[in-house]
Amino acid sequence: MTAENARLAAALRELRARTGLSLAALSERTPYSKSSWERYLNGKSLPPRQAVRELCGLANEPHGRLLALWEIAESGWSGRAALPDLDPAAEDPPPQPRNPPRPAATGRTRGRRGRFMVALVSVYAVIVGGVALVFFLMSDRETPADEPLTDSAPYSLGPQCHGASCEGRDPMRLICGIGPDTLTTYRTATGAHVELRYSEKCGATWARVWGARIGDLVEVTAAGPTRDVRIKDTSDAKTYVYTQMTAAHPGGMVRACFRPTSADGERECVEARVG
Repeated sequence: MTAENARLAAALRELRARTGLSLAALSERTPYSKSSWERYLNGKSLPPRQAVRELCGLANEPHGRLLALWEIAESGWSGRAALPDLDPAAEDPPPQPRNPPRPAATGRTRGRRGRFMVALVSVYAVIVGGVALVFFLMSDRETPADEPLTDSAPYSLGPQCHGASCEGRDPMRLICGIGPDTLTTYRTATGAHVELRYSEKCGATWARVWGARIGDLVEVTAAGPTRDVRIKDTSDAKTYVYTQMTAAHPGGMVRACFRPTSADGERECVEARVG
C-alpha cells in the first residue's frame, strides 16, 4: 500500500463512519459489493473514482477534495497497473490431448505446432487482458456533472475548452487534467511542492500545490491574468489544491509563485517554458 492510498483509505473510512452505514448497507446503496468496500476502506485496492463520489454523496461531503486525494493515489497505483510482457518460454505447456498424436507426425511438425500453440495462447492472453483493461478504465471514467457539455458531444471525454475559453476555469471539470505535461516541480523553503501543469489539447496552464499550510497562496501567470488558490483548511493541507487555468502557448513562459502564510516567509517563484 502506498502512503497516498493509505491517506485515501483513511479519508474514506472517516466518511463511512459519518454515514453510520455497515459494509452490507453500503453495498445495497451503491453498485459495489460488500467485499469491494472492505478492500477500498482498508487500502487493499484502489477504489474506482465513481465509488469515491458515491460515498461522498452518502456522507453529504463535497467530492472535490476526496477526488483530488484519489488522483494522487491513482498516480502512484497506476505504476503497477501496466501489463507485463509475456514470455512464451515461461508459459505453461498446453494441455496434452486425450488421444495421442498420430504416428505419422514427425518431431519437426510437432515442434512447429507446439510453438504455434504457445504463440496463440500468448496472443489470446494479451487480447483478453487488453479488453479487460479497457472495460476497467471505461467503467471508472465519468462525465463531469458540474460543467454543461455541448449538444454536439454530450458524452465526450475530450477537453471542453481551448485557449481563451479556458481562462479562469477548472482544469478537472473541463477535462484538461487528463494527461497534462508537468513543466516543472519546485519545493519551497517550507517543504511545500509547487507544480506547473500544461495541457496542449486545452492550450492552458495551471499550478497545483501539496504539502502546504493553511493560509499559503499559489499564483500562476502566463500571457493573461494571474490565477491563484489559497489553502483554506486542513482538508486542503492534507491533499493538493490547484489554481484555475490561464491560456498559454507553445514557447511562452509560465510563472508560479508561492506565498507562505508565515510573516517571515518570503515569496518564491519558479518559471518554465511551454514545450
